[in-house]
Parts: sequence; C-alpha cells; structure tokens
Amino acid sequence: NAERQVDTAILKTMLDDTVIQVTGKASAKEAWLSLFTPEDKIGLVPTPHLNKTHQEVIDGIVQCLEEAGIPKAQINPNCQGSVDKIEDRTALIAVPALKAHWLTGVGTVLKNYIMYSGKPRDYHNENSAKLGEIWNLPAVQGKTKLILVDALTPLCDKGPQPDPRYVWPYHGVIAGTDPVAVEAVGLKIIESKREAMQGEPWPLTPPPLCVETAEKTYKLGCSDWSQIELAKFGWEQDILV
Repeated sequence: NAERQVDTAILKTMLDDTVIQVTGKASAKEAWLSLFTPEDKIGLVPTPHLNKTHQEVIDGIVQCLEEAGIPKAQINPNCQGSVDKIEDRTALIAVPALKAHWLTGVGTVLKNYIMYSGKPRDYHNENSAKLGEIWNLPAVQGKTKLILVDALTPLCDKGPQPDPRYVWPYHGVIAGTDPVAVEAVGLKIIESKREAMQGEPWPLTPPPLCVETAEKTYKLGCSDWSQIELAKFGWEQDILV
C-alpha cells in the first residue's frame, strides 16, 4: 500500500500464481511439487543487504511449500552466507530483491550467491564479470530449481547505501528457472526505470558484464533478450517491460 506495507494474503496468491505460470501446472500444489519433493532439503537464499528481500516474501514461500506438502523441517528459510549452509541442501530457491549495485552494475540474481565463493572480493575484479562461475561450484551447481525475485520495491541506483529516491513500488515478482534470463528481465526493468527518471539513457556503472558472461562463458542460461520468453500477468500499472 502507500505506506509500503505488504498484504500477505495478496502476496501468497501472487507467489502461487507465479509458480503455476512458470511450471504450466493446473494448481499451486502441482506446481510447487513439480519443482520440489517432500524429501528435498530446500534452502531459500534471500538478499541480506542494500535492498533486502522482504521477510513477507520469504515467509510466503515457506507457507506455499508447506501447503504443497513439504515438511517445515525440510525448509531452511535463510541459507544466505557461507557455503556450509547449502552443502546438505538438495534444492535451492534464489530469492533476491531487484536492485542495481555499486560494484556489479546489477546485483540481483547472479550476485546473490557470491558468499558461497568464500572470496567475494575476488569476484568484484574485472567489473564482476565472473559472478556466474559461482553457480558452477560443486556445492551450488544444479541445485537451484527456482529463481523468484522480490520486485515489490526495487532499487534502480547502485548505493553503496540505499537512496530512497531510487526505490519505487513496482508491486511485482519475477520468476523462472533460468537464472540468466531472470537477471536479464530484472536488468531491463532497472534500465527502463532509470531512463524514465532521467529522461534519457542513464547507463549503469560498472556495466553489468556478468549477465552476458553467465551465458557465454558459464553456460547458465540465456541473456539474449530476443530469445527470452516473457509472460506478463496480473497487475500491469506502470509496467516497464
């Protein structure tokens, strides 16, 4: 709402409907269970700083999983941090918040796993182009079954401290199973908002090289906008892509 309080009932419906759209299943239960099993040890990986993932989004995902039949004991709602937090996880849900970033240009999906590298500073070299490498580490590779971006209130300028002038209510979530494509969609939203605010192109610095490199070097998914299948549904006021 105008005070940026989250209506958890609406958010819960958004989350279920989004996963139905991603999977093509007929019901929320079928959709969640097509990605995760009751035997999976599931870890959620939210954004902890700059533009934090809303706690309501984290709680909503846990509620959706439980209602689908995943035991709560199998779900860790915060696996952000050191790699030992995910070594026993069989499935991950990346739950970053949509944001620009002062070290990486865009700081949403690919950067969300940077702490698993054990050497995050090294990944800020070369304009952070190598962030995709982290997704191929043994403890990470192949575990991410869903990327669900909190785009309720994105941040379109880079920090290092969040400037409220560049946080706006987008009322959305972005989801998919291809981390590069989801990042590309989020990046397009950020770039479109920046241009709308400035009245002319306002490029991100540093340039978000990590997105294209994640496709071409690390084979994580598709960064080519013309090849990304984008389905939009629900609230469309002020939509940017």
